Amino acid sequence: MRVFADAGWRAIGVDRNPAEPVGAESVIHVDIGGLVRDAGARANFAADVRKRCDGAPLGCIINNAAVQRLGKLEDLAVDDIIETMDVNVVAPMLLVRAFLPELRANSGAVVNIGSVHAQATKPNFSAYATSKSALHGLTRALSVDLGPEVRVNTLAPAATATPMLKAGFENDDAAFAALENVHPLRRIAEPAEIARIALFLASEDASFLTGATVFADGGVLSRLHDPA
Repeated sequence: MRVFADAGWRAIGVDRNPAEPVGAESVIHVDIGGLVRDAGARANFAADVRKRCDGAPLGCIINNAAVQRLGKLEDLAVDDIIETMDVNVVAPMLLVRAFLPELRANSGAVVNIGSVHAQATKPNFSAYATSKSALHGLTRALSVDLGPEVRVNTLAPAATATPMLKAGFENDDAAFAALENVHPLRRIAEPAEIARIALFLASEDASFLTGATVFADGGVLSRLHDPA
């Protein structure tokens, strides 16, 4: 959000946990997944966003919220599969629909944060990879449906040095180094690098780009992983 704020955008964040704004003017505390099955909550959320915009044009939605439930298919709880689809696919679809009037009026943009797992995945990622594949499909479908009025693109990163990812490698420097080395760039992405690509997709500099997927993957999808 700080990258957008520094570029002059009024950034409104959404977080299920109480958090201080990081580059955002404000943060709305809401469980995105909970909005899927509660029309009243969706209406209240949309009204809150419009109030916080305070007359400023709503020019872009970035669908970044996601859950990642891992496990073998036979071990995944049904509720985990449903939650994954609700948060990662259904919620973005409903949020775009909720703000279509503003997006159309402002020739706005939607940036869906996908994943390399939509293209190539690994064991125990069946729920997550399926949801991200569906999100990439949603991007293509909406780019056709919304035509010249709203641009819709996917930004699909590989491993990114978020606090959550780094916490998962705490006290395991060797595993983190192995993750970095599997990328041809020999490192993983920094959050600000991904944010700058999202800013480009939201801007007029990407005015002829819609229905596209930008893989910010450090080259990892281009590498053949032989066991030898």
